[in-house]
Amino acid sequence: MKVAIIGLGLIGGSIGVALKKSNWRSAKVTGYVRRSKTGSTALRLGMIDQASSSLKQTVKGAELVIVATPVLTIKDIFREIAPHIASDSTVTDVASTKVKVMSWAEELLPSHVSFVGGHPMAGREISGIIAAQPDLFRNCTYCLTPGLHAKPRALQLVEDMVQSLGARPIIIDAEEHDDMVAGISHLPFLISAALVSATCQNPIWPKMSLLASSGYRDVTRLASGSPEVNAHICHTNQKPINAWIDDFIKEMQEIQSLLSADSNGIEKYLATAQKARQKWLEKR
Repeated sequence: MKVAIIGLGLIGGSIGVALKKSNWRSAKVTGYVRRSKTGSTALRLGMIDQASSSLKQTVKGAELVIVATPVLTIKDIFREIAPHIASDSTVTDVASTKVKVMSWAEELLPSHVSFVGGHPMAGREISGIIAAQPDLFRNCTYCLTPGLHAKPRALQLVEDMVQSLGARPIIIDAEEHDDMVAGISHLPFLISAALVSATCQNPIWPKMSLLASSGYRDVTRLASGSPEVNAHICHTNQKPINAWIDDFIKEMQEIQSLLSADSNGIEKYLATAQKARQKWLEKR
């Protein structure tokens, strides 16, 4: 099987090295790269069998095409690869938002091509090809959103690929996906960035930074993510993110009220949150 991966950053690179390590369907993987250095690195790390700087050549003859780029670039990629995809090909992506991507796939990809939207619920706070690792997806949930023209065998192919990564595929509606991940993925990296901004811009930060330890490090971890990738996510999921920001602001205002009341209300609030988080951890 010929597999094409467009984008060899953290996610695309991790998929490539995982597929090669598991020898999934004896796949021969071609990676699209804009810089020869990236291609050399991908080959050295065992992510791909060959590198190409041409999108046309990358997808030519590929039975599975995986688009693993920042979400706002996907539309142009679909437009460019559309004339060159084989009629029996399956195309998938790994973007953190799905509504826009599904719309672009419907608009730009030929109807004879099966598109299955994808989003692995996995990542790291660092990005780039060097951050890729073969076990990144192990035991993670991997969301799949079949397009209108997706054939059953195409969905089965992507599910099989996902399982070879060690992940658990689930089928989910695009709008439902975008609303939910806005709360558990997009809001957290914005909160992380906001906390860094609030503290580091304070005049006392030089002295305060000497006291910052594991708590600050853990809460701000997501602020180390790719600004480009996260900005693209925000631009393609504005309404759900804004709704979750409103909910978060209400919670912070509730905390302010509890602090002003000078009662044991804040302890009850924290205890409720503690129990809720523990319940979630036990279900994982």
